[in-house]
Amino acid sequence: MDKKDENLIRRLASARDGIEEELGKIIVGQRRVIEEILLALFANGHVLLIGVPGLAKTMIVNCLAKILDLQFKRIQFTPDLMPSDITGTEILEESASGKRS
Repeated sequence: MDKKDENLIRRLASARDGIEEELGKIIVGQRRVIEEILLALFANGHVLLIGVPGLAKTMIVNCLAKILDLQFKRIQFTPDLMPSDITGTEILEESASGKRS
């Protein structure tokens, strides 16, 4: 491992510690959840938070978005919610010559 990688690892660890510290000021008792969310975030992965009401799932994500200066929007899932309701759909338009774009 070269110096550049070591420096990057130190910076990432420092960022993680700072984020955990800030979240710890608001979220109590969810340290493992926070660690796993940050692992997924740093690994460019995805997280699905599942749990009974009152576990601060939404609050964790909202606070994390504020710490990282990101936009937060909540989606209320219902049985009839489709993926396209969230991501949108592509609409193909045909030109006069019949080509789609």
